[in-house]
Amino acid sequence: MKLKILIVQPIHERGVQVFDERFDVRVASDPSVATVVKEIKGVAGVIVRTAPFPREIIEAADTLKVIGRHGVGVDNIDIQAATEKGIVVINTPDANATSVAEHALTVIGALAKRVAVYDRATRDGRWEIRNSYKAVDLDGKTLGLVGIGRIGSMVARRAAAAYNMKVIAFDPYIQPETASRLGVSLVARLDDVFRQADVVSLHTPLTPETRSLVNEAKLRLMKPTSFLVNFSRGEVVDENALCEALKSGVIAAAAIDVYDPEPPRKDNPLFALENILLSPHSAALTEECVIRMATGAAEGIVDLLSGKRPRFVVNPDVFKR
Repeated sequence: MKLKILIVQPIHERGVQVFDERFDVRVASDPSVATVVKEIKGVAGVIVRTAPFPREIIEAADTLKVIGRHGVGVDNIDIQAATEKGIVVINTPDANATSVAEHALTVIGALAKRVAVYDRATRDGRWEIRNSYKAVDLDGKTLGLVGIGRIGSMVARRAAAAYNMKVIAFDPYIQPETASRLGVSLVARLDDVFRQADVVSLHTPLTPETRSLVNEAKLRLMKPTSFLVNFSRGEVVDENALCEALKSGVIAAAAIDVYDPEPPRKDNPLFALENILLSPHSAALTEECVIRMATGAAEGIVDLLSGKRPRFVVNPDVFKR
C-alpha cells in the first residue's frame, strides 16, 4: 500500500517529483484547519507552507509520522503537540537564506537612495524632487542586526562587501569569536543596536521573547535618520508603533516583508505612508528558492519514511520517545 502524502498548500512541481511510486501525493482541497482535519486521516507525511497547523489537526491525524515545513519558521506548527504524539517536524533552514539576504540588501539600498519615492515623483512630473538631496550613501554607515543566524550572517557579509558598512549585532546565542569571523561586532545589549545603527535589520524567529520586540520605546532609541527592516515575522514589530514613528519622523524609513496578521488588512495605515517599502512576505519566493524549499521538505519526508534521519529536525527530542 502506498504511503499517503498531503500537501496543505501547492508547492513547486520539482518538490512533488521527489516522491516516487511508493507514495500517493495529493494537495488539500483548501488549507483551512477544518478541511485539513478531515483530509489528514490515513496520511503518513504532510508538507505545510504558511497555513496554520495547530494541535487540532495533529490530534486528528491517525497515521502521521512527519510534518515537513516548506521554509524555516515553524511558529505556524504546534511543535509541542507533534512531539507529544511522536511526530517528527522538519524544515528547510538552508533553502531561503540567500534569497532573503539578497532581498534585505536590495531594500536597504532602495531606502538609502529613495528609489520608490523618486520613481513615483518622476512619474508624477515632480522633477524638482532631484534637488531635495535626501538620498544618502551607505558607505561607512552602521548596520545593526538582531540575529545573525543563516540569514543575518549573509546580510552582514554582503552589507560589508557591497556597501562598506560597519556591522554590529545582538544575538545571545552567538559566540564572539563566531561573530568576529563574520566581521561583526557583538553588542552587549539589544538597546545598543537600536541606539548605534543607521539601519536596523531584524532576522530573529518569533518566540514569546521576540513578540512585539520592536515597540515604541525601541523605536525612540533609533536615530531620526535611521531605517528599520523587518524580514523576520510580523509579530516581532508593533505595527501601530512603527506607523506612528514613520509619520512623526522618529525614524526616517522602513521596509517590511511580514505583517500581523497576514495577509494584512486592506485598511492597514502603513499603506498610506510614502517612507516605507512593502512586499507580500515574498523575500524567499524566488524561483530558485521555492524549488529548494519544496525539494528540501519532500526529501526530508522521504528520508524519515524510508527509515533515515532527516538532515534538519526541529524537534529532535521526538527520537527519545
